[in-house]
Amino acid sequence: MSRRWFDDERELSPFLTALEDVRRKATREGWCYAHVQAIIVAIDQYAEAATGNREYFLNKPVSIGETRKAADVR
Repeated sequence: MSRRWFDDERELSPFLTALEDVRRKATREGWCYAHVQAIIVAIDQYAEAATGNREYFLNKPVSIGETRKAADVR
């Protein structure tokens, strides 16, 4: 099953755009670590419930090429 990522979405709702903005900015905030971490966890839990991918707002993993199947390898 393919995982959904924020970067892949074509049409984003204002709600998802706002969540991504808060999630990204929260990593730079340091004045009240416990509160900021609670917000980040809540956003990640929402992403997991809505999309099935807890890391939805994080960067999509990069790959060095297409995946190969065992039958393709000689």
